[in-house]
Amino acid sequence: MGTSFGRGGATTFQQDLQNSDCIVIQGSNMAECHPVGFQWVMEARRRGATVIHVDPRFTRTSAVADLHVPIRAGSDIAFLGALVNHVLSNELDFREYVVNYTNAAAIVDEEFRDTDDLDGLFVGYDPESGQYDPSHWQYAGAPQSAAAGMRDPAQPGGPSRPHEEPGDPEEMSAGARHKAGRSETSGSGGPSVHAKPQRDETLQDPRCVFQILKRHFARYTPEMVQQVCGISPEQFAQVAEALTSNSGRERTSAFVYAVGWTHHSVGVQNIRCAAILQQLLGNIGRPGGGIMALRGHASIQGSTDIPTLFNILPGYLPMAHAHEHLDLDSYVEADAGKTGFWGNMRDYTVSLLKAYWGEAATEQNEFCFDYLPRLTGNHGTYDTVMGQIEGRVKGYFIVGENPAVGSGNGKMQRLGMANLDWLVVRDMAMIESATFWKDSPEIATGELVTADIGTEVFFLPAASHVEKSGSFTNTQRMLQWHHKAVEPPGDCRSELQFYHDLGKIIRRKLAGSNDDMDRPLLDLTWDYPTEGPLAEPNAESVLREINGWSGDGAEGTALSSYTELKSDGSTTCGCWIYCGVYADETNQAARRRPHWEQSYVAPEWGWAWPSNRRILYNRASADPDGKPWSERKRYVWWDAEANDGSGSWTGMDVPDFIADRPPDHVPEEGAQGPDAIGGRDPFIMQTDGKSWLFVPTGLADGPMPTHYEPAESPVRNPLYGRQANPAREKVEHPANPTNPSLSDVFPFVFTSYRLTEHHTAGGMSRTLPYLAELQPEMFCEVSPRLAEMRGLQHGGWATIVTARTAIEARVMVTDRVRSLRVGEQSIEQVGLPYHWGGNGLSTGDSMNDLVNLTLDPNVHIQDKVGTCDINPGRRPRGPKLTAYVEGYRRRAGLDGDLDRQEGSTT
Repeated sequence: MGTSFGRGGATTFQQDLQNSDCIVIQGSNMAECHPVGFQWVMEARRRGATVIHVDPRFTRTSAVADLHVPIRAGSDIAFLGALVNHVLSNELDFREYVVNYTNAAAIVDEEFRDTDDLDGLFVGYDPESGQYDPSHWQYAGAPQSAAAGMRDPAQPGGPSRPHEEPGDPEEMSAGARHKAGRSETSGSGGPSVHAKPQRDETLQDPRCVFQILKRHFARYTPEMVQQVCGISPEQFAQVAEALTSNSGRERTSAFVYAVGWTHHSVGVQNIRCAAILQQLLGNIGRPGGGIMALRGHASIQGSTDIPTLFNILPGYLPMAHAHEHLDLDSYVEADAGKTGFWGNMRDYTVSLLKAYWGEAATEQNEFCFDYLPRLTGNHGTYDTVMGQIEGRVKGYFIVGENPAVGSGNGKMQRLGMANLDWLVVRDMAMIESATFWKDSPEIATGELVTADIGTEVFFLPAASHVEKSGSFTNTQRMLQWHHKAVEPPGDCRSELQFYHDLGKIIRRKLAGSNDDMDRPLLDLTWDYPTEGPLAEPNAESVLREINGWSGDGAEGTALSSYTELKSDGSTTCGCWIYCGVYADETNQAARRRPHWEQSYVAPEWGWAWPSNRRILYNRASADPDGKPWSERKRYVWWDAEANDGSGSWTGMDVPDFIADRPPDHVPEEGAQGPDAIGGRDPFIMQTDGKSWLFVPTGLADGPMPTHYEPAESPVRNPLYGRQANPAREKVEHPANPTNPSLSDVFPFVFTSYRLTEHHTAGGMSRTLPYLAELQPEMFCEVSPRLAEMRGLQHGGWATIVTARTAIEARVMVTDRVRSLRVGEQSIEQVGLPYHWGGNGLSTGDSMNDLVNLTLDPNVHIQDKVGTCDINPGRRPRGPKLTAYVEGYRRRAGLDGDLDRQEGSTT
C-alpha cells in the first residue's frame, strides 16, 4: 500500500467498516482471527451491507457472510485482476475520482513493454540475475528513478542467494546490491519520482496508465478465473455486481485482508491488486471504503513503525547503505521525494538523530549521521538463518517469537540455532526455541545430537502485558496505552527493563574507551528515569522521547505534530509519524473517552498516526472542488467561510491535507516539499500527489500485479509462459528443497491458518489448560473426496509430506474444504493450523516444518502455500522419518537440484 498510496498502514479504521455498503474479506478469516474488530463487519451487515468472504475454506467468517467464494490457495491475483478487467471493460470506474486523484492519466515511457508482449515478463528483466531494471517503467520524460524495491539508484532490485557476500561497491553483483532491498521504506512516504508526469486527462493516449492497465488485465476474464481459481463465472458475477454497484459517488466498499495475502511469493502484488480496484472504484479516503490491513496481534503495526525490520529506521526512514550513503546529504538526496511531505525527510532524520545522540549530535558532525550502522545486504530473518548455518552469525536474541515453530521451514531454524555460540530466549514459557537442543524433531531422527550442540542457551523469563506499562499500536495505526496492573513475579522482567539494563551494562564495560567504534554506544542518550521496586524505566518517558520536543534536552516542550520538526537540530523526535502522541505534555494514547460522548470516529480514544487521523487520504472524500461527493458519504470538506473567511478543511476527522490550502491552489513552478502539493492532490506522501495504479518505481517484481503460480503448484500457469514469479527470492540449502510443480508425487495443495483458541506459535496458549482443552490436537481439514481418495478416516491420523519433512495430524473430514475444478483438473487442498509444537499441555507436529522458503522479492516473506501428499496413519519415527521423506524426494526426481526445473514455464 505504500507504493500505491504513500503509506503502508491501513487506510481506514475498523469502526468505519460499519459505514461500508459492501465488504470483501479475502486473505483473512476475520471472525476467528480478529473477533473484536469483526463486530463492525456485523454492524455493517445489519445496516444492509453485502459481506463477501473469498477463502479456500468455509469458516466462521463465511458462515455469517452473504456469499462465500471458495478459491484455490495462491490464485488471488487472477480473481482480483478479473475484477479490475470487469470494471475497466464495462466502464464502471468512478471516472471523476480516477482522473483527478490517481495516476491514470500519466504517460509512461515508450520503452515500456508489458507481460502481454513478453509472455509473463515486464521489460527490463535480466534472466541471469533474475531481477528487473525498473528504469524502463518510468513516466515519459522523467529522469531515471530509484530501483525496484528500494530508493538507491545504484541498487537494482531482484532476488539473490542470501549468503552472497558484497565486495567492492564497483564490483558488487546485482544480487548482492539487492540484499539491501527496502520496499518497507514506503511505509510512510511513497517511492520518489523526480518529475511530475505528463498527463492526458482524456485517458485516450495509448501510453497513459489507464490504457496500459486495460490491456494488461484484458486476459483476466471470468472464464480464466474458473480455470485458475476454480470459481464459477456465476459466482464471479455475483462478486463483481456487489462490489461495483456498491461503489461510486453515493456508496463505498471496503477490502479486508491479513496474512492470507501477505504470505506469498507475490504477496505485495496481491495487495497492489486490491489497491488498484479501490482506486478505480473511488473507495480510498472515504468513509466505508479503504483497505483494512489486519495485523496479527497486539502491536504488529508498532513493530514496523518502531521497527524490528533490518532495513528501516523509526517512521520508515530507510537504513543507510554502506556504499551509497556516505554522508547525510547523499542519504537525503537519494531518498527524499522532491515534492510532498516526504520532501521534509531531512527534518525527520535530524530529529531522530538528536533523539539518539542528544547533545553529541551537532551540525558540525552531521548530527552523528556517521554513527548509524550501514546496510551491506539483505539481513532479513531467513538470511540470518543462513548465516547461523554457515557460521557467520554467532549469537541470537529471540524475544516474543518462537522460530522453531512459528517461522517457515522449522528445520532450518533449528539447524541454525544449533550452530550458534549463544542464544538468548525471553518468553513466559519454555518454548520450543529454548529446548530445541534436547527435544527437536532432529534429535529424534539423529540429524542433531544434543552432546554435539555447542549453543549456550540463556532463558530469561519475561513479564506479561499486565505486568508492565506501555503502548500497543494496533491494526488501524492506533496507539493504546496499557497500565501495569501487578508487579512481574520472580525474575520476570519487561523488555524495556531488559534492554535498558543491557545497554547500561555494555556502556559500563566500554567506559573510558578511546576507540571511535565505541562512540555511538557511549554517546547514546540512555538516561531514562526509573521507578518502582524493580527500578523499571518509566515507559511514559520513552513515549515522550518518541513524540519529541523542541528546545534543549528533556526539559524542552513536547511537540504537537511532525510538521513542527526541523533539520537544524532544534527538535528531537524518536519517530516522526508518532509526533503528537504526547502533545500538550499529555499521554494521548491513554485517552479513553467513551464512544457515547463523541462521534463514531472517536478521536479521543487512543491516538492514531499520523496526527490522530483515522482515515488516511481523506481529502479524497471530497470532490476536486472540495465538496462532499455526496451528503451520505460526507467526511472532510472545504469550508470557504472558516478561518475568518480565508477557508479551511474541516469535517469529522483531522484533515489529511494542508488545512488552509484551497481546492483551486496551483503550486508555483519548481515548488518543492509540501509547497508542491496542489489543492487537488489528496495523496500528500506521493511525489505527484496522486495514488498509483501503475508503480513506476518501488517494487522488485513489476509495476502492475501479474498472476504467477506459487513456487510449488499442481497446475500450469494458463495466463503466461512464466510459471512462478520470475523475481522471487530463493533460499538455496539442502534442507530447503522445492517440490517440483505439476508433480504426481506431490499432487495436493496445503495452506496454513490460525485458530481463535490458540495464539500464534502456541507459547501463550498451548500451556494454558482452558485453551488447550478447546483445541486439544493438531489436525488437518480435508474434503470428503480427498478422504475417499486416500482412505482417510474422520478422527483418525494422517501423514502430510513434502520434500522438507512429514508431519502427522488428526483428520477432520469436512465440506468446509471443497474440491475445486481447475481447468481439466480437480484440485484438493489440505488445511493446516500452525499453532502446534512439542512443548506444553497440547502438543503436536509443527505445520511450518512443511514450508518451503521461496520469498516475496519486496519484503522477503515466505509462501504459505505449497504442494504435498497425504496418507492415512501416523508418520514414521526416528531415522525412519528421514528415509520416508528421502523416498519421496527420489520419486519426485529431486536428485540434488534444489530449484527443480519447471520445463518451458520457467
